[in-house]
Amino acid sequence: MDLKRTKLILQKHYDVLFAESGEEALDVLKSEKIDMVLLDIAMPNMNGIETFEHMREASIDIPVIFLTASGDEDDVLDALSLGAINYLKKPYVPQELLKRVAKGFEKK
Repeated sequence: MDLKRTKLILQKHYDVLFAESGEEALDVLKSEKIDMVLLDIAMPNMNGIETFEHMREASIDIPVIFLTASGDEDDVLDALSLGAINYLKKPYVPQELLKRVAKGFEKK
């Protein structure tokens, strides 16, 4: 499962919170201090693009990196045009995930 793999990679270097859906992610963002969000484009009920749009509407201004297994470049372009700082195509190499997250923190 991608979620468990991502958590294992990141928790060695960062404090990590996970949400199983876009709705849960929005709830977490309202109740916790979050420094960066990694959003999967394909999520149940509300996809990552919709979740990101809701973040923007709620003035939640946190750097976002999209993770996608989709080969659809339109998804990636939509994410970047909305203001995502980066994206990563799955499956990814752990070092690439860590590199993009670190780079995202440099941009803050």
